[in-house]
Amino acid sequence: MDINQLEVLVAVAREKSFSRAAEVLGRTQPAISQSIRRLEDEIGEPLFDRSSKDGTLTFAGETLLDHARQMLNLRRNAELALREIRGLKRGRVTISANEHTVFYLLPVIEEFRRLHPDIKIEVQRGVASRIPKEITAREAELGVISFSPSDPSLKSIPVLTDCLTLIVSPNHRLANSKEVSIRDLGREVFIAHNAVSPYREQVIRAFEKYQTELNIAVELPSLEAIKKLVARGTGVALVPKLSAQEELSSGRLCGLSLRELKLERKLNIIYRKNSSLSHAAQAFLDVAREIGK
Repeated sequence: MDINQLEVLVAVAREKSFSRAAEVLGRTQPAISQSIRRLEDEIGEPLFDRSSKDGTLTFAGETLLDHARQMLNLRRNAELALREIRGLKRGRVTISANEHTVFYLLPVIEEFRRLHPDIKIEVQRGVASRIPKEITAREAELGVISFSPSDPSLKSIPVLTDCLTLIVSPNHRLANSKEVSIRDLGREVFIAHNAVSPYREQVIRAFEKYQTELNIAVELPSLEAIKKLVARGTGVALVPKLSAQEELSSGRLCGLSLRELKLERKLNIIYRKNSSLSHAAQAFLDVAREIGK
């Protein structure tokens, strides 16, 4: 029993004629009759009363007709759903990002929602070092990280270059400076993120190189909390510039560069190399590339 045979059954029952069903389906009457016979042979029951000329169904025919209509409706619904997915009228894109890289996603999400308002976006918070494994395990379709993954099964596309910036309160003694030396920071109270990262290690080594004390007096698990504490004048912090862009633009924080320490972070979108992206994920990637130009 296949879907085409059920389509023939429904057409004959609706038209109450083998010949009219043939016209509707664009087939010959013998082909229609043969399809019904094969269906009857397969289920072992007659479907039409051959003594009637108006396509009267037997009880078995009526029973099968109800199920055939349901199956054809399911097929139509499936075809419609797939057309909507292809046309970006339905679907979702799943992305894994950490607290830093999620800031990069905000303008991309804004533009993507403008272009494709019917697509759901799910961003899950991940730990940077684990995001590549989440992608290979299909826990998310796209990932945003600040390093190039070593896994050869992943494709990496650079989308943005970010850098570390020293943030201070507008009332801080260095607020009007554009650039400072590491040696100028020996008496500063630093507020740091408590997550281990290669960038933190580079900062520690740089202060050691210039024989300057790095006084990390407060450690917090959130960039938002770090920014708020700096804005209150509790201390200073080195953060990804992207994560503080809004505060720097509004004047709630001031950003400075370190003369001896230029740390750039290249942000990459990653996905499985040998897997086809969903229509939604491909569209999201296209928007990200366009914004990154």
